[in-house]
Amino acid sequence: MGVRLLVPGNIRHNSGGNVYNARLAEGLQSLGISVEVLAVGGDWPDAGITERRRLGTLLEEGEPAPGLTSAAVTVVDGLIACGAPDELEAAAAAGHAAWVLLHMPFPGHAEGERRAMQAAAGVICTSASAADHVRKRHGITANVALPGTDTAPVAAGSDPVHIISVAALLPNKSQLLLVEALAKLHDLEWTASLVGTDDADSAYAAEVRTAISSHGLDGRIRLTGQLAGQALAAEWHRSDLSVLVSRAEAFGLVVLESLACGIPVIVRAGTGAVDALAIGAGTVLPGAAVDLPGGESGEAEALAAALGRWLSDPVERSEWRAAALAARDHLPGWESAARKVAGILGVGPQVRHQA
Repeated sequence: MGVRLLVPGNIRHNSGGNVYNARLAEGLQSLGISVEVLAVGGDWPDAGITERRRLGTLLEEGEPAPGLTSAAVTVVDGLIACGAPDELEAAAAAGHAAWVLLHMPFPGHAEGERRAMQAAAGVICTSASAADHVRKRHGITANVALPGTDTAPVAAGSDPVHIISVAALLPNKSQLLLVEALAKLHDLEWTASLVGTDDADSAYAAEVRTAISSHGLDGRIRLTGQLAGQALAAEWHRSDLSVLVSRAEAFGLVVLESLACGIPVIVRAGTGAVDALAIGAGTVLPGAAVDLPGGESGEAEALAAALGRWLSDPVERSEWRAAALAARDHLPGWESAARKVAGILGVGPQVRHQA
């Protein structure tokens, strides 16, 4: 039995959802399960009628792709599903109900999300916070298959300390807030890198660049663009602290990637990134989940205070480093995510073993 995984073709940057989808496909294949990954064109979740019709055809077509059996299970990324409830409902009515893989809630498409979840053969969420949202908002019990991460060398760090933020330059990821907070710590010694694509929202990226220059931080904060391979590994290796203060975050895969390098993380309280931090550490150290009050000024002050305490207190830095190093031994791998999804879908030989 195989799996057809329909992923959004319009998300080309290195997002957590894209990483999860790719590693899931690899993991399922390593378990001996045939996988076909189809990139579905369209501006999801706001694709046009032509793209939605194409999706409907993919969902309802009876013949499997080469290499897949007639019993192939179709799994649709939530970004697509929430923008195409009509097509998921039609497929279900025709006896081809698809599973939905939901990486994060879509409050701007609440009705489409509700209908898609209800039409699905089942829902798999990649975080407990997303599953909780589905339960509370739609009365649906979702399965949870948490992301994994790869083992990585322990980061050496830098002198002065180096702060890293890995995420596409987007308003939700709050790089502008991080720049404003660091600007308040001009007298302390540090450098920083913002690692992520700058073409997902070019206007926001321009704002971030302007803020860096206006605060005179061009020599201290570097925008690297999207990195991969050895270039990304080198950035992790020189880092001492990771920051992920997204306004909304269902999980935050980068938190696991940070901990895999023994790098402590500051996250925004109330987001799924706190759950990611607790997975490895078992508990969240005081101060690591920052409560950022409303208003840009208040947020920048609160984040600056948290960063300032870490920068100024060598004992706190040592404690956070020790906790991150301890977390490395407890992080889930990608194989565990693939086995969990396979078990939920009922595909692969490992299902018999688990039973």
